[in-house]
Amino acid sequence: MEVIYEYAWLIPVLPLLGAMLVGLGLISLNQVTNRLRQLNAVVIISLMGAAMALSFALLWSQIQGHPTYIRTLEWAAAGNFHLTMGYTIDNLTALMLVIVTTVALLVMVYTDGYMAHDPGYVRFYAYLSLFGSSMLGLVVSPNLVQIYIFWELVGMCSYLLVGFWYDRKSAADAAQKAFVTNRVGDFGLLLGILGLYWATGSFDFGVMGDRLAQLVESGSVSNFFAILLAILVFLGPVAKSAQFPLHVWLPDAMEGPTPISALIHAATMVAAGVFLIARMYPVFEHVPAAMNVIAFTGAFTAFLGASIAITQNDIKKGLAYSTISQLGYMVMAMGIGSYSAGLFHLMTHAYFKAMLFLGSGSVIHGMEGVVGHDPALAQDMRLMGGLRKYMPITGTTFLIGCLAISGIPPFAGFWSKDEILGKAFEANPVLWLIGWLTAGITAFYMFRMYFMTFEGKFRGTDEKIKEKLKKAATIVLELESEEPTPVFGPGAMKHGELVATGGHHDSHDSHGHHSDTPHESPWTMTLPLAILAVPSIFIGLVGTPYVNFFEEFIYPPTEVVEKVTKFNATEFYVMAGASVAISLIGITLALLMYLQRKIDPAAIAAKIKPLYELSLNKWYFDDIYHRVFVLGLRRVARQVMEVDYRVVDGAVNLTGFFTLVSGEGLKYLENGRAQFYALIIFGAVLGLVIVFGIT
Repeated sequence: MEVIYEYAWLIPVLPLLGAMLVGLGLISLNQVTNRLRQLNAVVIISLMGAAMALSFALLWSQIQGHPTYIRTLEWAAAGNFHLTMGYTIDNLTALMLVIVTTVALLVMVYTDGYMAHDPGYVRFYAYLSLFGSSMLGLVVSPNLVQIYIFWELVGMCSYLLVGFWYDRKSAADAAQKAFVTNRVGDFGLLLGILGLYWATGSFDFGVMGDRLAQLVESGSVSNFFAILLAILVFLGPVAKSAQFPLHVWLPDAMEGPTPISALIHAATMVAAGVFLIARMYPVFEHVPAAMNVIAFTGAFTAFLGASIAITQNDIKKGLAYSTISQLGYMVMAMGIGSYSAGLFHLMTHAYFKAMLFLGSGSVIHGMEGVVGHDPALAQDMRLMGGLRKYMPITGTTFLIGCLAISGIPPFAGFWSKDEILGKAFEANPVLWLIGWLTAGITAFYMFRMYFMTFEGKFRGTDEKIKEKLKKAATIVLELESEEPTPVFGPGAMKHGELVATGGHHDSHDSHGHHSDTPHESPWTMTLPLAILAVPSIFIGLVGTPYVNFFEEFIYPPTEVVEKVTKFNATEFYVMAGASVAISLIGITLALLMYLQRKIDPAAIAAKIKPLYELSLNKWYFDDIYHRVFVLGLRRVARQVMEVDYRVVDGAVNLTGFFTLVSGEGLKYLENGRAQFYALIIFGAVLGLVIVFGIT
């Protein structure tokens, strides 16, 4: 087994190698590389598959009890300063490696079907491979400096992938929004890293935690300063994992192709934030005030995301706010000290959320044949309905995902979410109440999504609804600046014809639709859905309170296995019963409102119009940020420009003017005529005589 650890560095390097090979091919032999589409995909998928096989081998070795393996080399040295780089393999690393590689591999297989006819097919695979490599490098990093390097690489890859269809203004804006918002959090993280190094003299997670606790206890470092450093570090996960108030970028990131939406939301970018909290747990646990900030930030984010998701009609936007909500659960768990519960939910969520996002992509692919390649129509659930009849595999797997995320036993989400709620009740009943209410809202909006999409009558051919939605989309587009017709992605034009984004390339009319009914996706898209359905159902069984293998495997680095809490049957049944009950209430309401139509959603929305508009307008956060930061910074920039123009440029121009005037004057005085110089001397002497004569 030791040989596997010696070659563990290959796990992030193999996907990087694939990205480099394809990237160099695109740069040097672009046309040839693009023609060899399938070959490039096979190479990248194979390399990720090899990384996955190594990851499973490491996980099995860790399960067998292999000690933590660290291999480093000195990267930089100056006096007493020594910076090492390398990799570490422990239980947390092995688990995360398996999660990232499995989800990434299935997303890559799915991509072949979804992006089959996109001109950027090969480029997309190169970006995917680089993204996976960056996340894997982050996971194996042994210190904070190396984590920060890969942290920024993950952010760069998300920028490239969210803005993949860069000639669409909405995609370009979304990429910039994600990039700028994450820079805010990353700046806080950088300050926190530097502050912790200044205080503790180390970048190692365990060493920092122990030394910071000793310094605070001895009074060498004030408690306030320790809290400040912990919160600054936490700002990084706040941005990456889309926590309040830096959550606004994640829904806009849906402008990227659906496969990358699944990868970002399931196993890479947003998981990086929760992973960093877990890695920094030795630091956070010694700062109770910071832990409280983390817990309440997560709880509020969970409720915020769920409350916005209930009014979303775009299937991908609904799932995006769902991700924000579920990430809030994970962060709350970390904040209350429930380390294993937070990571357990991270694992289960990665699989069922990847399945839900890939399922939404399958739905969009099927709808494009009916409504055309317009995201405003293909992603709107008001035009769907009855799709289970046409897309049975997609419909069944989506239902499994809805049951899992709603916390219905025995699906995976039930075990992980219930554990978080149980720990929250022990830590703070207020946090439990927020999480409990959020669980009911989650079940409601997820089954609202399922019933609107897969049950009832198909509405995709209803011209009245289409015209209404087109008018609404036109109004939105008119409010934005004009943009050129895209050449990539939905609504793209190539040689005067619309370009499909996936599936079979049938002949179609100028509107991009060629069928009256949706169709099931090709096997390259449905196979990953079927595979992901398996862990979505069964993986939660490794963390049941009866025999909690997961908690015995994953526990805080400052604790030992013997400290794992014992199972309390009465408490479990009470907590589980309460969470399942609120979820069933949410499902029942969704059933009555969107399937049986016994309750009119419009009537309820009219009665609670302020609350409905608050949810529909995403709590007005985007509007507030636009006015305060975007417009406010523009005003500041204009004022700075005025100061630059009038003061800075004015001072320089005035200096030049005086130089010019003085030079012009002197050239008439210094003309080389002796008589003129004599006259000047005579005048000066005469002036002195007059002055001194008078005095």
